[in-house]
Amino acid sequence: MAEAAGGRGASRASGAGRASGASRASRRSNAASTRARAPLTRERIVAAAMTVADEGGLSAVSMRTVARELGVEAMSLYHHVDGKDAMLDAIAEEIFSRFPLAELGAPWRQALTERAQGARTVLAAHPWALVLLESRVNPGPTVLRQHDRVLGVLRTNGFDVPLAGHAFSAVDAYVYGFVLSESNLPFTPEAGAEEFAAGLALPAYEYPYLTEFMAVMLAGHDYDYGDEFDFGLELVLDQLETRLAELQHGAG
Repeated sequence: MAEAAGGRGASRASGAGRASGASRASRRSNAASTRARAPLTRERIVAAAMTVADEGGLSAVSMRTVARELGVEAMSLYHHVDGKDAMLDAIAEEIFSRFPLAELGAPWRQALTERAQGARTVLAAHPWALVLLESRVNPGPTVLRQHDRVLGVLRTNGFDVPLAGHAFSAVDAYVYGFVLSESNLPFTPEAGAEEFAAGLALPAYEYPYLTEFMAVMLAGHDYDYGDEFDFGLELVLDQLETRLAELQHGAG
């Protein structure tokens, strides 16, 4: 009887497991069905593609995976985008649309600071976009407008064409590089740099300057690598300000 009771219990547990699994599958199916019933638009496709990239990286984005995210057939996407390349172009447009758009006539330093800080926020939320933004061979109007406006702010503030190009490149390279470093750190603000450094247990006689840095900057401090962003940006802008003054002095 014990065996029979055990069998009945196992059967009930197995049945409960199947029911639970079926319930989860049903919920996923219902969610996909709801998405599928909503009108398919280019905007929804881009949003779904970004969700796929957030979860699996840019390499995970395909017509098939985006269609699955939307709960539709892959062929239905072609009514709104011409293919994967066009979809990636649209994602780049969306990312750039979230960057602050500099205002012509604004002080150049303020404009570049606001754009750099805004771009960092967007890219930190979607670090996979770093390899996408400057790789598109068919930039859309939003991408082009962003580039034109930054150059316009610099030119209307006295930068000549070469220095404006150098400034644009330097600031963007700094922002992209910082986000790349920040998104790949072996620790987080929550986990703590101090705990990470302590775990390394580096001998001071072999790494005197690194252990000095850790003792001064990390030990007993809530060190956040992200706080370095504004300091580094100021260094870049300070040098651009010096170069601009030299240019204007030479012209005078």
